[in-house]
Amino acid sequence: MGQRSINNHPSRVTDLVSFREKGSMVTCETSFDILPVDFAHRDNPFQAFIFLCHFRGRIDAADYEFRKCYARGCPDNLCTHVSQAVMVANWYLQKDYRKLEQAGIEIEKCLFSLEDMTVKFDGYHKNHDPTLVIHDYINIAKEGNDVSIVVNLEYVPGVEHFVGYDNEMTFLMGAFTISCLDRTHRYERCLACYQTEREKEEKQHRINIANERLKILYAEFEQASIKYDNKLF
Repeated sequence: MGQRSINNHPSRVTDLVSFREKGSMVTCETSFDILPVDFAHRDNPFQAFIFLCHFRGRIDAADYEFRKCYARGCPDNLCTHVSQAVMVANWYLQKDYRKLEQAGIEIEKCLFSLEDMTVKFDGYHKNHDPTLVIHDYINIAKEGNDVSIVVNLEYVPGVEHFVGYDNEMTFLMGAFTISCLDRTHRYERCLACYQTEREKEEKQHRINIANERLKILYAEFEQASIKYDNKLF
């Protein structure tokens, strides 16, 4: 028997949890890519590495597969440094593992690693600020500190470089400028992406995914009394 298709094909970890909560049998395994990507951001093209996790498995008798970008890192500090980005990626990955486990979906908890990358980080020292994710700032606000966040949303084109071929993508990026404890911090998050050549077929679906992720984040901002821009794609 060939592969069966799934109505409402999953494209998020949340979708897997929803299938399981509705009584479906869900299996899940992961694999990882740390890909070099040439970004064309306004008039400042630069290369960065994106941390991708591929989720695949079966929902009842049907196969599924999707990917999620967990972080973006640059070796030259044009965005989060690569060695910091891997920690950010693993923080969010472990958060997703907890969601899957709580839903009763078994999964091996593998993490991103820089060991196999050819990029070297000589000269990067520990004098950088500690690595913080957006939820660290939410916790700072919950402790009674004033936190405000300026939200900027952009469509950023990029070319992913796989072995033997390139893949043109459009990334839906959220840039968060955070003011707290008399300092200003910048945090970036990839909220969704789609193949540029399939923009007509995929763009609106990916916009919906990005906006759902933003709404969840904004709800957490409100619970922590954070002032923020309520922007959507």
